[in-house]
Amino acid sequence: MKVSVDEDRCQGHTLCAMIAPKVFQLSEIDGHSSPVGEDVPAGEEAAAAEAVRSCPERAISVTDISTSTSTADGPTHTGSNGATS
Repeated sequence: MKVSVDEDRCQGHTLCAMIAPKVFQLSEIDGHSSPVGEDVPAGEEAAAAEAVRSCPERAISVTDISTSTSTADGPTHTGSNGATS
């Protein structure tokens, strides 16, 4: 499993690093997240998947290299006008 963080979307909420500290590291400069490495360490797949679901900015993507599918799931946000994003 591979993981990446979209630098433009990440706002430094730090949830990913709290959920999966072996997968994500935070910048000392601005608090933005980046993967510790491209590959998710063995045994950390569930934590990485939870981090994807928990990211409010939907900035995290994981790719299951065994199936070559990519996921960037996160919560659906509903705006004040009822539109989802």
